[in-house]
Amino acid sequence: MSDSNFKAVHDNIHQRQSIGQLIEPAPTHEQLNIAFKAALAAPDHHRLKPTQFIVIEGEQRVAFGELLTNAVADLGELDATQIDRVKNHPFRAPLLVLAVTKFQDHPKVPFFEQTLSSGAAIENFLLSLQAQGFSTMWRSGAVVESKLLKSAFGLAERDLISGIIYVGTAAKEIAPRSEIDIKQYVEFWRV
Repeated sequence: MSDSNFKAVHDNIHQRQSIGQLIEPAPTHEQLNIAFKAALAAPDHHRLKPTQFIVIEGEQRVAFGELLTNAVADLGELDATQIDRVKNHPFRAPLLVLAVTKFQDHPKVPFFEQTLSSGAAIENFLLSLQAQGFSTMWRSGAVVESKLLKSAFGLAERDLISGIIYVGTAAKEIAPRSEIDIKQYVEFWRV
């Protein structure tokens, strides 16, 4: 890999941040497909491909907002203001992607490895979108555990909605991430 390619890859990684205010344009289907291919190249023990994606765009966000409202109410949320706020979550971005981990029974690949694979796939997806000029926000919350939400998407109860990814163009510039002091997080083991 050339020095310029190496720098570009590392700059993309270091510049990735969650952006809360996303506007049009959203990626085209072709751009999304590039990001999905990057996602599905993530580490994946025995190539089970446990990660799947569900795209919600355009007017489907209205129906998704209603579904989220029903899901949080089903989870016991009673505050009308909170329920109404959740109904509008899908309009934080022009496009949403549900990342799903569909667990598969395998004697050599426990569920935690499949979860880690999905996390890696999601990060590849986010980085690919960023490299294409888009911004994202990866969110979850209690609603992703909702049986009602899982059922609406044909998911098994044991499947995991690993996140709701909001995708679009940043509405405004945000400050760059501060430099990370790796000494707090890394040590070299010595015997």
